[in-house]
Amino acid sequence: MKDRVTLVFILCCLLAFLIVFQNYFNTTFAIIFLIGFMTLYMIYMYIAVKHQKRILKKNPVIYDEKISPFISILIPCHNEGVVIKDTVENILQVDYKNYEIILIDDRSTDNTADIIKELETKYDKVTSLIRDKGAYPGKSAVLNDAVKIAKGEAYLVFDADAKIKPDFIKLLLTKYNSDDVGAIQARKVIINADQNFLTACQYNEYVMDTHLQVGRDAVKGAVELRGNGELIKKSALKDINGWNNETITDDLDMSTRLHIKGWDIRFVPDAIVYEEGVITISALIRQRRRWVEGSIRRYLEYIWDVLFTKEMSLRVGFDLIAYISEFLLPLWLIAEIIIQAFRFVKGYENYILSSGILIIVVGIFFASGLVYSFRKYSHYDTSKAILQAVITSAYFITIWFPIVIFIVFKIIFTKRTMDWGKTIHGVIKEGCKI
Repeated sequence: MKDRVTLVFILCCLLAFLIVFQNYFNTTFAIIFLIGFMTLYMIYMYIAVKHQKRILKKNPVIYDEKISPFISILIPCHNEGVVIKDTVENILQVDYKNYEIILIDDRSTDNTADIIKELETKYDKVTSLIRDKGAYPGKSAVLNDAVKIAKGEAYLVFDADAKIKPDFIKLLLTKYNSDDVGAIQARKVIINADQNFLTACQYNEYVMDTHLQVGRDAVKGAVELRGNGELIKKSALKDINGWNNETITDDLDMSTRLHIKGWDIRFVPDAIVYEEGVITISALIRQRRRWVEGSIRRYLEYIWDVLFTKEMSLRVGFDLIAYISEFLLPLWLIAEIIIQAFRFVKGYENYILSSGILIIVVGIFFASGLVYSFRKYSHYDTSKAILQAVITSAYFITIWFPIVIFIVFKIIFTKRTMDWGKTIHGVIKEGCKI
């Protein structure tokens, strides 16, 4: 009920603002302001990234052998019999000695429990945890159960399809040795990008996310955890009372609570965790629906804490508020179009041309960010980067905009559920290697 009331209040404020703005101001000023704000924020991040890169070039950060916390690697498994053995054997090749692996079977109906028991018998570093069939559902509850038996000073969470290179943990630990750091996130990369059009778009989507995460890390902004390849210190986890069992996006919920408590989250782009992209449109929509709903709900849940906490830094708070706008943007643009179309049909003074320009400007700004990301992180030439930016922009408009609208209506008009929407693993074609 709290989520519903908060969201309705925000939407009413947004609509009231648009109506008042349309009656008393020229939309051209909104365009100029928006372009200016986005450009300044982009320049700020760009300068911060360049400054960080220059410092690292002069003083490269390398792994310090003295920093070797005992790490509990936690891997939740729900019907992961197809992939879990390969994942565990890949992680066991890591160039780091001070760790354990805890495999948690979460009420699987396939042979997952049998496989992880065999892995426990075969490898000394592996421990299995079989949850009762009536255990509370959800990844957060799984991880909270695993922490009860974990011995680590920090917890490294992987999805059951994760693949890493041997230096992964050492790369993460280059940003570990600071009292303010509560968690560290690795870069996620789609391993089967060449499988079909959808996986290629997901690969591009993750590249854009890397670009944003690198910028946030450079300005010490609101870096977010991504569920797969995230390292959380035990002290930070204890400070926020563990994972939230009532959320469907454990990583995003935890990110916000860590920021509210004043913990810093860092991003390490050189530490890469590879995962499978879903290969069907139904699976993609189901997955993205969960991500969007979880992200919106965590803001509705913690909005007052974000606005009024005294422990969060000003930079993180500003970055978080700027990030919220990505969910308001589709609603704003649609409302703008409806208002201007209504005024046009009624013969009232309108700014429909200015509104169209505004939408085009937002699109160009977003596409420019994509081109920069593809050039920097995928090493595409300019023509390929532009082509992929156009394709990915169309993908975002087709997938994300309708989902955001759908989830807004779902939150307002339906009861809250723990609809996890599990991602099916083990669907990649042969030959996909890291």
